[in-house]
Amino acid sequence: MYGQNDLRTTLITAPKGPSPKSFKRASYARFYAQPPRQSTHLANTWYARGATMIVAYSDVEAGAVFERNGQPDEYAVVIPDDGVEIEISIAEGSAIASGKTVSFVPAGASKITVLKGGRILRLFTVESADLAALCSNAADYAEPDPNVPPFVAWPDPVGGRKVRVYSGNVAPEQGRFGRIYRGSTIMVNFGDGRVGPRAPDNLSPHHHDDFEQYSVALDGDYIHHLRWPWISDSTQWIEDEHERCAAPSVAVIPPPATHTSQGIDEGLNRLLDVFCPPRRDFSDKPGWVLNAADYPMPEPKEIAA
Repeated sequence: MYGQNDLRTTLITAPKGPSPKSFKRASYARFYAQPPRQSTHLANTWYARGATMIVAYSDVEAGAVFERNGQPDEYAVVIPDDGVEIEISIAEGSAIASGKTVSFVPAGASKITVLKGGRILRLFTVESADLAALCSNAADYAEPDPNVPPFVAWPDPVGGRKVRVYSGNVAPEQGRFGRIYRGSTIMVNFGDGRVGPRAPDNLSPHHHDDFEQYSVALDGDYIHHLRWPWISDSTQWIEDEHERCAAPSVAVIPPPATHTSQGIDEGLNRLLDVFCPPRRDFSDKPGWVLNAADYPMPEPKEIAA
């Protein structure tokens, strides 16, 4: 049940598939409590993954460079803060991403050069096997999640190969949920967060039948509340979780666990919610996906059941 005045109550629910017979546990990566998986004098980077996606979180200084050669599919780059600036280059040209932005980078060779330091996130599918191997929670996904279908990309963008950069500072609008951007592989909901603890009588417990939610804590301190359904096979039951994760961290929330995240810090609590592949229900809402004109939706039959 969503909280009071939550716009997600208007979402159209897809027909349910077969009832699950087993479940995957949630996976948590507390970057603040782990050494970086890659470190240079200009950048420290942490990695975590789920069944379909990889989160690369980096603290960077000007001059740091990230290159991908033979990248198998499109990836996203998120700058969560103003004052940070990068240049993203591919063979067809380059683009500057400055301040709060979401960028989508085509498959193949690409290069990110940091012009003004801060923190950046790169979001990949698990097709990037070299990065999947670096994830601190890689062992959690040695076995696939039985409730997540195999990843299928959405259609290529309109206008051919180029770097696409979108502002994360678009003003709120009545009737629109968050700031949602989608690519062919990944969807990002770029929120502002809230100052102070979230009221315990206004949480938003809900579930997803067949896709994960990646909740990236950028600021503050959270308790991730999760509850799995009971099925006839009691050996598959999982106890409720109330997992505390400060920032920066990643919580990978598996289907069909009922979940809600409660910010508890007195200061800013801010999550970046990410989905891979993009969500159909968000995409079906007129005006919710801010770059919908650039990225076509697949026909319903093209989306994995």
